[in-house]
Amino acid sequence: MTDRLDRALGAYYGLALGDALGMPTQVMSREEVVRVYGTLTGFEPALPDNPVSAGMPAGSVTDDTDQAVIVGRLIDEGRGSIDPLRLAHELLDWEKEMKAKGSFDLLGPSTKAALDAVARGVPTHEAGRHGTTNGAAMRVTPVGIAFAVEPLDSFLDHVVESCQVTHDTTVGIAGAAAVAAAVSTGVDGGTLGEAVAAAVAAARAGARRGHWVAGADIASRIEWAWELVRGLPEAEALDRICALIGTSVASQESVPAAFAVLAVADGEPWRAALLAANLGGDSDTIGAIAGAIAGSVAGLSALPSEAVRTLRTVNSLALEPLTARLLALR
Repeated sequence: MTDRLDRALGAYYGLALGDALGMPTQVMSREEVVRVYGTLTGFEPALPDNPVSAGMPAGSVTDDTDQAVIVGRLIDEGRGSIDPLRLAHELLDWEKEMKAKGSFDLLGPSTKAALDAVARGVPTHEAGRHGTTNGAAMRVTPVGIAFAVEPLDSFLDHVVESCQVTHDTTVGIAGAAAVAAAVSTGVDGGTLGEAVAAAVAAARAGARRGHWVAGADIASRIEWAWELVRGLPEAEALDRICALIGTSVASQESVPAAFAVLAVADGEPWRAALLAANLGGDSDTIGAIAGAIAGSVAGLSALPSEAVRTLRTVNSLALEPLTARLLALR
């Protein structure tokens, strides 16, 4: 149990690590990141002109971590089930809190559109029928902590519960399924290669759930992205990720981009999170996904202790009790 707890905590704190490292570079181009930071080597505050993270101090997490904690708490309180209406209200309450603080870090486009629909009275099982961005993938890590990936159909039911109200589409669910399956495999002691294989299988099966939308196949793109950058020098790999895979909020770009980062970093959590931060684009979410998967394989003990201390202090993060309760559901 101790090893499994270390890996589960590695997943949650790895998510926060990638999120916080990518916070200052989100919505910047790769060229702009290089011009401003050279190579980002640690936590940095956001620039005052960043349209999303302006004013956030170094080491701050964003919506990726906040929403992953909300999902984890709802799984725990629901004893393994997520009430979609409750998730909708929790996300709306979170955005109200962010606005009250004067934050620009608000809900993503798919989530915002879906929750506006719920507020208008659209049923929760219909609200997410157009959600294709990475909001479900960024918050799904607690599903991977709480549930074993086999049997896959049952595991996907839990993934869909976490997606449905905002991202109930073939693309949205496939992206979330890939991340959750990789994390779950890591928590169970799997290698990085086994986590990637589980992600591809889950993405392929997840693409048969939800409302069909046009979009590249995420399972195929993960396999392609993994091979595309292997063996390349870091700077060249990052340029290739930006040029060919893409770093936008689209699930079929950012989820494969996170797996490409893992390939370049050979699964080392700190390196993977830093590489994602240096991409720009949706760097906080790409970092959160890569950090969660790498952390699930390597464990909390493989994350730099000083960085974890910073995450806890700056954000008042205390993920240990929630993580232990999620593991108890497994």
